[in-house]
Amino acid sequence: MENKKTPFWTRDSSILLGGFFVTVFLIVYIWWPLAEEVLSYIDWNGPWWLYMDWLLLGVFFFMSVTIVARANLKTDVLIVFVGICGGLAIESWGTQTNLWHYYTAERPPLWIIPAWPIASLSIDRITRLLGWIIDQFDKKIKLTINHSLFAILYWIIFASFLILMLVFVSPTFDKSYTWLATILCILLIITPTDHRFALLTFIAGAGLGYFLELWGTTRECWTYYTFQKPPLFAVLAHGMAAVAFWRAGLMVKMVMEKAGMAREQRIVSSE
Repeated sequence: MENKKTPFWTRDSSILLGGFFVTVFLIVYIWWPLAEEVLSYIDWNGPWWLYMDWLLLGVFFFMSVTIVARANLKTDVLIVFVGICGGLAIESWGTQTNLWHYYTAERPPLWIIPAWPIASLSIDRITRLLGWIIDQFDKKIKLTINHSLFAILYWIIFASFLILMLVFVSPTFDKSYTWLATILCILLIITPTDHRFALLTFIAGAGLGYFLELWGTTRECWTYYTFQKPPLFAVLAHGMAAVAFWRAGLMVKMVMEKAGMAREQRIVSSE
């Protein structure tokens, strides 16, 4: 969204949307008993619209639209890769420490992992939209928002999140998974590379995370040890996860670029 000349729908949008629907189809096909159980709650012979999960459909539609917006596979493939790895790590941490559990009792369930890269793509689009809106706002009122303001908000919000996290995960301080997750969050927070983008990413992740958590906890697809529907930490944790994925993507990209430069140098020297 930083490039206004880029159309909303690109060739890569078709590829991403196709991959999205193929993923959904495979999840339904492989885990058909779960899908069948959900469909069994709908009275198809009566007012079926009263039994439809409109929240799920709304989230599904929103994410479908956002992931295709100005899609670019050159960057989106990396987002998907980091989302899969990061999602698997987060779900393993949460289910192994019993911070939350799924109704299927899987630790973690593989069918939930694809939701992470899809959400990551959606969060990337929301973040860039928020950045674009701020830039347009600055241009219209001809007032540049001081970067120090984003830095101040960054430290307030992320420090508050860290305190909330320590309180929420305190029952699992005897688990190595929790210590690793906590140390990682601390390192990410105290080494910001871009206060503004990190803050907007956190907001976008928490915003989408609220609706995902609201659906999952109220439908009892997953349940937290506090039995809140949903707990504030879980909502904000989506924002922190989005920031972690973004930073991980930057690291992977840097490593790939350095590896590419080293390869070019070897080729040149061999000639």
